[in-house]
Amino acid sequence: MRILKTIAVTLGLAFAAATLAPSGASAQQASTPLIDQIKQRGKLQVGMASFVPWAMRDKQGNWIGFEIDVATKLAKDLEVELELVPTAWDGIIPALLSSRFDVIIGGLSMTPKRALQVNFTVPYSRSGTGIAANKKLTEGMKWPADYNRADVTFACRRGTVICSEMERAFPKATVRQFDDTAVAIQEVVNGNAHAMGSSEPAPTFAVIQNPDRLVKPLNDYFTASTEGFAIRRGDVDTLAFLNSWVTFNRESGWLQSRHDYWFKTRDWAGQLAQ
Repeated sequence: MRILKTIAVTLGLAFAAATLAPSGASAQQASTPLIDQIKQRGKLQVGMASFVPWAMRDKQGNWIGFEIDVATKLAKDLEVELELVPTAWDGIIPALLSSRFDVIIGGLSMTPKRALQVNFTVPYSRSGTGIAANKKLTEGMKWPADYNRADVTFACRRGTVICSEMERAFPKATVRQFDDTAVAIQEVVNGNAHAMGSSEPAPTFAVIQNPDRLVKPLNDYFTASTEGFAIRRGDVDTLAFLNSWVTFNRESGWLQSRHDYWFKTRDWAGQLAQ
């Protein structure tokens, strides 16, 4: 009886281990670094969202922008195909965690809260947020004191850091969130909100395009930020490769040259649909 009990316990443990352990291809995939999986499949899947000038559609419907340049070069250097996966911004981290794509390259600001969910690379971009205000509604108002009032309304894109930053800086004001930056800008142009906030240079470009309606209440950044690629946590080999790639292209000047083109010029504006 003692021997039979021992055999039964052993068989039970073996069955449990077989049930819990990943099998076949799934076990191999779980133990294979993402960077090797990308090479094996021949495709890099990048999660991104539309932001001017990070990622935009041109007249032919193709994606262009700073992030598109970065993702394209990364795929080229890996000698794989690039697959862009447009994703709603407020769901982009959950989409990464559910393996809808390999990496976020989308102007994702590096924050401690986000770093609890994903692993960030070293920064590949440094930028900031700005404010565009309705010229008529804010006439005579002083920044920032006069904007912290119950009758003031801000607009921003849902899921972006600037929404929470405006709520923190202006607790008495109303912060309305929209699914697209262009909609937030239009709310201010139409006089439905006093001001909007977004990653630069969108607020600056909005003022340039609407000089009779909009004004910049401050010329400096509202908040400064650094951006990194984001991958699922725990993959040290993939993180090491991406860090090396960012460092090499930062030191060579390539990242800065592309950033300057998209953020300091409007040479690309003619490519966009009117």
